[in-house]
Amino acid sequence: MEAGLRVSSVSCAVLLLLLAGCGSGDQAQETNRARLPGANAGPGQQAGVTPMAERVAVLGFLNKRNGIVRDLTLKPGQSVRVNDAIVRLRACETTAPWENEKLTGAFVQLDVQRPDESWHRVFSGWIYKESPSLNVVEHPVYDVWPKSCAMTYPAGPEAPAAPVASSNRSSASRSGADATPAPEAPADTSPPAAETAPAEPAAPPPSAAESNET
Repeated sequence: MEAGLRVSSVSCAVLLLLLAGCGSGDQAQETNRARLPGANAGPGQQAGVTPMAERVAVLGFLNKRNGIVRDLTLKPGQSVRVNDAIVRLRACETTAPWENEKLTGAFVQLDVQRPDESWHRVFSGWIYKESPSLNVVEHPVYDVWPKSCAMTYPAGPEAPAAPVASSNRSSASRSGADATPAPEAPADTSPPAAETAPAEPAAPPPSAAESNET
């Protein structure tokens, strides 16, 4: 009987160790998932970014038969029918303001009604405003392209401020280098004035007695 109790206690200990190991494994998976960017949010739900359902896109729609162009304003998930065509917007996206390459894209589906009144999907995919050649709606009558996608992004990294002291110092050195020295006054080359001897005192006039003697 003691052997049976010992076996049962060992079995319980092994079972507890297995349960603890499973719990720690699940906890590690949750920790790794939380470390992933945007893991706790769905598509388009990153912090500071407009949710996909709240974005507004403007699509251009061309009827090649009559040359009429219409602007279709849709939110992701909405669709509109124009004659025998249905345009459906699945998503729209723009690059962040701090990105070098600027792109405005929309995931669009175009369904056209056939003569037998059945609907045929002629296009489904991403199209881009700045690069329409990346994906083209190939249809003899209709064409669709994105014009805009209204959404916001969180504030990006700020540009470093320019050092003021160095700028002033460089401006001062540059202004000093550009300054030209003042011209020197021309030397006086005129001949020196002639010196004049002091005038001798005039002799006194002769007196009357001297005049009589002569």
